[in-house]
Amino acid sequence: MFLKHKKIGDMVEILNVDALFDPCKSSVSGRFHAGEEMPEPELFDKNELVFPSDEKLPRCWTDPHYRSATR
Repeated sequence: MFLKHKKIGDMVEILNVDALFDPCKSSVSGRFHAGEEMPEPELFDKNELVFPSDEKLPRCWTDPHYRSATR
């Protein structure tokens, strides 16, 4: 799965989608996809990532208390 880094604007390949979907994990393993060489994986804070369309990640992926929070 590919997401976009908010500040840099480059695409990030998510290497562990299970961690992405887990609201108790605040970071996810991935690597930038820009340039010709494949970079080493690094940890990305979920708050730094958005969908390629600039939509935020779903709250149920980032907030472990999303069911009890007020809307």
